[in-house]
Amino acid sequence: MVFVPSLERWYEHHKRDLPWRHTRNPYHIWLSEVILQQTRVAQGKPYYERFITAYPTIQDLARADERELLRLWQGLGYYSRARNLHQTARYITDQLAGKFPETYHDLLKMKGIGVYTAAAIASFAFSERVPVVDGNVYRVLARMFGIEEDITTTGARKTFAALATRLMQHANDPATYNQAIMEFGAIQCTPVAPDCLLCPVQQQCVAYLTGQQHRLPVKAKKAPVRERFFQYLVFRNNNQLAMRERTDRDVWQNLYDFYLLETDEPKTAFRELLLPDTVNELAFQGVLASVPTEAMQLLSHQRIRAVFYLIDLPDTFSGSLPTGFKWYSMAEISHLPKPVLITNYLENTFG
Repeated sequence: MVFVPSLERWYEHHKRDLPWRHTRNPYHIWLSEVILQQTRVAQGKPYYERFITAYPTIQDLARADERELLRLWQGLGYYSRARNLHQTARYITDQLAGKFPETYHDLLKMKGIGVYTAAAIASFAFSERVPVVDGNVYRVLARMFGIEEDITTTGARKTFAALATRLMQHANDPATYNQAIMEFGAIQCTPVAPDCLLCPVQQQCVAYLTGQQHRLPVKAKKAPVRERFFQYLVFRNNNQLAMRERTDRDVWQNLYDFYLLETDEPKTAFRELLLPDTVNELAFQGVLASVPTEAMQLLSHQRIRAVFYLIDLPDTFSGSLPTGFKWYSMAEISHLPKPVLITNYLENTFG
């Protein structure tokens, strides 16, 4: 199979110098793969370096304070990834005596380690001959072999997995080949405007030979983005802000934000908000300190449109806050894990 050695040779000349490619440490490889699941390399690299500095071993990660862990993760999104990392690090440390599972099938038993991540760790750390199949690999294989199955379907995933397994048998080194095909998809066979002119396998590529690069891979349209409207009441008293930890199974679980009223449609005036009586009474003890601030954050399937109402309570205020809320100084808030939306508001409003 000329395709496989061609990619391996291409990789040796074009691979990016990334820190996780200089190690066989399964913990470091695992961490890098989890960070990069929903994050570009340029954005993920500084996070990887900060995590390795803060938690150089899996035992260090297992002993980490979850609040500090989430604060380090802040900005990456998909916070369940960080919580799964923490839980699995604890399991490996406490139940497996710190010994990282070494096979693809044993790795799949770990919480938060799926098919792709297990294959990456098994091949990169332990040279197991198992293929990785991520978005880059789907694209390369679909174009190279002219596969027109919808990659979001179970049938297509089986087709690509079987093909990837066959190709792996021609690899000199499973780790090198897996890195090569992913890197090829990331910087050569890109989603838009692939560099076909300088492609080393163009004469084997069905998509290139038939002019179908723009059509492949076939992927069903994404579900429409859900619009959500968040109205935040930011209570301030004696240079402290009232915040709470989000405990519901919703976006930003275990992160901190302000009093939230979610509405079915956008609101830009405080008088339009239908607040519970206790919160309404609390709000009317203070005054609006500034005009409402609007902000937006786009998540994978949701668009959060937020309005912040900063309410100054009198210095003599001694009433109670809504259940779950506490007063925090700015110094304390800087150490709390927060959604990017909240962090940006704090930076823009309070410097």
